[in-house]
Amino acid sequence: MVKVGFVSLGCNKNLVDSEIMMGACKEAGFEITPNAEDADVIVINTCGFINDAKQESIDTILEMADYKNKKCKFLIVTGCLSQRYKDEILKELPEVDAILGVKEMLKLPDVIKKLYEGESKLQVFDDKPTFIYTSSTPRLIATPKFYAYIKIAEGCNNRCSYCSIPLIRGNYTSRYIDDIIQEAKRLSEDGYKEIVLTAQDTTKYGIDIYQKKMLATLLQKLSEIDNIKWIRFLYSYPEDIDDELLNIVKSLPKVVKYFDIPIQHINNRILKLMNRKTSSEGIKELIQRIRSAFDEVVIRTTVMVGFPTESEKEFEELCGFVKWAKFDRLGAFMYSQEEGTFAATLPQIDNETKVKRYERILNLQRKISLERNRKRIGKKYEVVIEGRDKNNFYIARSQFEAPEVDGKIIVFSKRKLLSGEFVNVKILDAFEYDLVGEVI
Repeated sequence: MVKVGFVSLGCNKNLVDSEIMMGACKEAGFEITPNAEDADVIVINTCGFINDAKQESIDTILEMADYKNKKCKFLIVTGCLSQRYKDEILKELPEVDAILGVKEMLKLPDVIKKLYEGESKLQVFDDKPTFIYTSSTPRLIATPKFYAYIKIAEGCNNRCSYCSIPLIRGNYTSRYIDDIIQEAKRLSEDGYKEIVLTAQDTTKYGIDIYQKKMLATLLQKLSEIDNIKWIRFLYSYPEDIDDELLNIVKSLPKVVKYFDIPIQHINNRILKLMNRKTSSEGIKELIQRIRSAFDEVVIRTTVMVGFPTESEKEFEELCGFVKWAKFDRLGAFMYSQEEGTFAATLPQIDNETKVKRYERILNLQRKISLERNRKRIGKKYEVVIEGRDKNNFYIARSQFEAPEVDGKIIVFSKRKLLSGEFVNVKILDAFEYDLVGEVI
């Protein structure tokens, strides 16, 4: 039996795509292996969002190419990098045997069969607007047994001036509510307790097929499913977080009190150049509204430094805002010049300046994160046990930590705990990103 190994890079949306490709390969009769050294075919699902992600993708392709001198026969590249740079990949990376676009993932089994039949240098791309999976699409979940992602939409219509995602993924395309509910019910029946909704922009869910935003309705219907304990949604844009959504999050116990809101900047001139649909005043008002609506809530954000023409004064404005907002979590990245975007045509900031601004923002946030975490000392939380670390302590998350991107809770327990088990803990200590607690 042909063994197929997968390497999934980038975001959780890309991971869902990898799970679909694994499901398609398994349904076609291939064996899925987690070890590259055991694979006859290696598939790399790449990310191509910013320069660092592109470099990681290229480095991974070269790393996996080393296995072709051992057991591996074929190397296949798919994902965002292949969608953008198909000609360059085949020209510059002769180790690659086939490339697929982001809309052709279900064709992967046929590509593997064609490679074994002697065809080479295959390019599989389609001009269709986008690919949207359904609850009947084969999928092999790669996350731990207690949480799973559901991609509720594909593509994006926001057209931020720095972003290449619409060029890669196409226009925003929502899945139907009934289909999402069917998938969530099946996941709950299979034992998954936490459902994480993801999309390029979850807050615009439904606007294309229902002519109005339907995330609040979707959360309501998901909350009615038995056995689901936590429902989380990521990547919510500030201009679309309205009172209806806030009220739903507040009123539904299963929906975690956690907002992931990528703001990118706070200066109005920069926001306009970014083609963001919000303002400094709107962002500040939203943060105040969220904090006043909940007894305890976590707000995570993402900011960009070094955007073209960003002045030192405008960067200082961003720093001042971060000090004021005191985000519980903050991710930062340096602007990456992406061909085909409007921002790429603007005067660019030198790399040294971008690095200095990036490091300053992160250092600023470290102090804030520690301050926010210390406020949780003495509080009690229900957590899910994820496993053990190298020191044999238990690792856990509460509703206030999203999987994969946030810090952890290190848990002491006198009794044995199982992965996926929910227990109550009391927080004893706090660090910049992680917490320490004991089972109560």
